[in-house]
Amino acid sequence: MKLPKEIVNGSLIFLGIGIYFLLMNVLGLADLFYLRTLNVFFIFYGVNRTMHMNLQEGENNFVSNAVSAMATSVVGVSISVFGLLVYSYARGGDAYVQSLSETFMFGGNPSVPTYCICLLFEGLASSVIVTLMTMLYWNNKYIAD
Repeated sequence: MKLPKEIVNGSLIFLGIGIYFLLMNVLGLADLFYLRTLNVFFIFYGVNRTMHMNLQEGENNFVSNAVSAMATSVVGVSISVFGLLVYSYARGGDAYVQSLSETFMFGGNPSVPTYCICLLFEGLASSVIVTLMTMLYWNNKYIAD
């Protein structure tokens, strides 16, 4: 049984983001917030790969390609946030999130679920933006109405 390309490419997004953040943690760069924003490139890679695969398979419908691209990014972001949830509890739960939130966008003392839910919404918003940008890039490959 072959997995759908959206799940495969979403998993690649998760692997890229996971390895990137673990590497940043090992190198001691996890507190630099601007390096955290570079994870959007992994989302671009996965979505672009899905679009390229769709076009190679002859899928030229704009709407179905947009849904496929969005599904890829949502799968990648969702798995990544779940991975962060598990990793946060393995590293100490709320105490670990407190160390992350000092250099991130949160004020106060967020709990692990609050932190992950906020990151999920942020990730979904970036998924929409990445999907729209990728669709604009591949726009000339679609059938004109």
